[in-house]
Amino acid sequence: MMRTRLLAMAAASSLALTAACGGGGGTGAKGTTSAVPTAPAAKGDGTLTIGTLLPQTGSLAFLGPPDFAGVDLAVKEINDAGGVLGKPVKKIDTDSGDTTTNIASQSVDKLLAQHVDAIIGAASSSVSESVIDKITGAGVVQFSPANTSDAFTTIKDNGLYFRTAPPDKLQGRVLGDLIAADGNDTVGILAMQDSYGSGLADQVTKTVEEAGASVVARVDYDPKAADFSADVAKIKAANPKAIVLIGFEEGAKVIAELVKQGLTSDKYKWYMVDGNMSNSNYLRMPKGTLKGVKGTIPGAAAPDDFRKKLLAIDPKLTNYTYAAESYDAVILIALAAEAAKNDSGRSIAAKLPDVSGGGEKCKSFETCVKLLKAGKDIDYDGVSGPVEFNAAGDPSVATIGIYQYGDDNKYNATKAIEYRTGKIEG
Repeated sequence: MMRTRLLAMAAASSLALTAACGGGGGTGAKGTTSAVPTAPAAKGDGTLTIGTLLPQTGSLAFLGPPDFAGVDLAVKEINDAGGVLGKPVKKIDTDSGDTTTNIASQSVDKLLAQHVDAIIGAASSSVSESVIDKITGAGVVQFSPANTSDAFTTIKDNGLYFRTAPPDKLQGRVLGDLIAADGNDTVGILAMQDSYGSGLADQVTKTVEEAGASVVARVDYDPKAADFSADVAKIKAANPKAIVLIGFEEGAKVIAELVKQGLTSDKYKWYMVDGNMSNSNYLRMPKGTLKGVKGTIPGAAAPDDFRKKLLAIDPKLTNYTYAAESYDAVILIALAAEAAKNDSGRSIAAKLPDVSGGGEKCKSFETCVKLLKAGKDIDYDGVSGPVEFNAAGDPSVATIGIYQYGDDNKYNATKAIEYRTGKIEG
């Protein structure tokens, strides 16, 4: 059935990518979820202040430009439409770095000192886990456009953590189905050792084994290692038909080692994930190094008109991963503040479920805010698709895109799978 679902998918160019990466993930205690915070909302100061905690440096720095561009575009459109609560939205940018530094914690301290109401970020699940207590403990909304770790479904967050990216269990299922549908009965996995890498590797393993394939080698490596020759050698010894690469920027070094040891993409089938899918990191490699390599990225492909708007913000953009999710996160926060008539973090969190589902459909801040001011209940459908929450606060409707690299070492969309309330639909 997994193979049938996957093979039945239409090409992305003709597929209406109508599924979304929704947000939310309020949890009162580990293992229990609540969509809204339980403490009474404090009164805001009347100015919605949004901080960004996004990668300017570190292993996910290539995701920074599209994330920042998405935020900047949303803030511009909101302010062009009159702002929030009659005032322009204020934005403060900071660097999230990665887990090898203390940059994220220092950035959060800076943002909290400037009394932000919500923080967009981090992109890395591990970075978000390292600062979530500090952010939500201060009564501030943390809204990530890119966190996919399953841990956030049940993490303790005082009802203040949201995300517009679906959990890894979904991406892992789609990737596992893809590997099996391509006829691979033996699989090797190279995964970075952290909550993202190991969690995603677990789900891929589960899915391919359920489809009848065998994981003949799995190496959870240290992403800070200077050399990956021993890790790759373990995969080579097992001689799998498919090799799954799960990691971040260090993936370029892993790929170089695969090539060095003869495990090239023309002899083995390589598969990658959102953390290492890039249209810039591999351009210096010989043409054809990644030809035919497939990978998955949560979220719908950014529409052409949206890309044009992003390029007006940042003409140097070559990657659009999570730009739509970043944009939608800001729009949702602004609409929630308008609906609450209050810019405090807890008030915003309480209204995020309301503005994202169950009301009159609207697709822009300007249109949605007019409906709110007219006393209407709204249902914002974003650039990344409709935004709906399930009982756990995770996206109940989402898309996982499937991409393939060409001879130029750049990827393009090929297919997409819709995920709705626990079911994968082609």
